[in-house]
Amino acid sequence: MKNEGTIDRAIRVIVGLAILSLAFIGLQSPWAYIGLIPLLTGLVGFCPLYKLVGINTCKDCQQ
Repeated sequence: MKNEGTIDRAIRVIVGLAILSLAFIGLQSPWAYIGLIPLLTGLVGFCPLYKLVGINTCKDCQQ
């Protein structure tokens, strides 16, 4: 089941990669691995928080 639309997924992947890059350049902090969350949810197309709140940005997906 997916609950993220195409634009939402693209933004999540871009933001996730940007945050994750901080683990290797810039701050080099382990906290930058938090970028895996938006990256993975963007790649999979499902956000557990969206499910909990009842949000669905995917127009082509069935409920």
